[in-house]
Amino acid sequence: MATAHHRSAPPASLLPLGDAAWTVEFGDSIDAAVHARVLGFAAALERVRSVASPATGDEAGLWAAIVDVVPTFRSLTVHYDPLRCNGGALGAALLALAETSGSTTRVGRQWTIPVCFDADFAPDLDDLAKAKALSPEAIIALLCQATFQVYMIGFMPGFPYMGGLPAGLEMPRLSSPRKAVPARSLAIAGAMCAVYPWQSPGGWRLLGRTPVPMFSAAEAESPALLASGDRVRWQAIDRREYLEIEAAVAAGAFDRRSLMAMARDT
Repeated sequence: MATAHHRSAPPASLLPLGDAAWTVEFGDSIDAAVHARVLGFAAALERVRSVASPATGDEAGLWAAIVDVVPTFRSLTVHYDPLRCNGGALGAALLALAETSGSTTRVGRQWTIPVCFDADFAPDLDDLAKAKALSPEAIIALLCQATFQVYMIGFMPGFPYMGGLPAGLEMPRLSSPRKAVPARSLAIAGAMCAVYPWQSPGGWRLLGRTPVPMFSAAEAESPALLASGDRVRWQAIDRREYLEIEAAVAAGAFDRRSLMAMARDT
């Protein structure tokens, strides 16, 4: 859903990234309004590129020189072929487009994903509870009551960066990262929430684990479970339920669509 440009929003800024890319920034914070401007700009770029022609010498020729577009939480990087256009002219055109592209809210899918919060799956849960003067059960309740929005997939295939963590649960990364975070660990860092698709090093705080894979090569159309714009709720499960789902996944008998319903605007 597209909306008009908000007059009080700060102006976009243009930053060079080497000699063949521009980054357009829309703010210095990670929040839904800034991300909506990024998505609006990405949609506007897609429209102008769809009718661009390298044969023209006007602005359409500039759009035809773009080779890749990479959106993030608060910015969008445009990679271009410097032999096909004037980089300065492209930068000026990008900044002008960014100021008129407005905002877009991408309403994705609604997921309810099971998570087991047993102690061996949640090594940082007790420390978080003590730091916040809450019980572990209260922490779990706050996590399961919140709705998280997927802003982007990055770091590794299928790794979802999600906003929506209750402010009272925000904590910095660990001062000393772990060498091996178990696959499918639910984790938080700062104001963000994520799930590690595979075992990897990491410094986020581990609060639980899901039996549901975040990435599966067997899902040819959509290997990553989540996508930008999706919304996620966590559902607490016990160890028996965790093992049952894990076994079903291993046997190829688990349908991840059972966790999904189409999201509704609220």
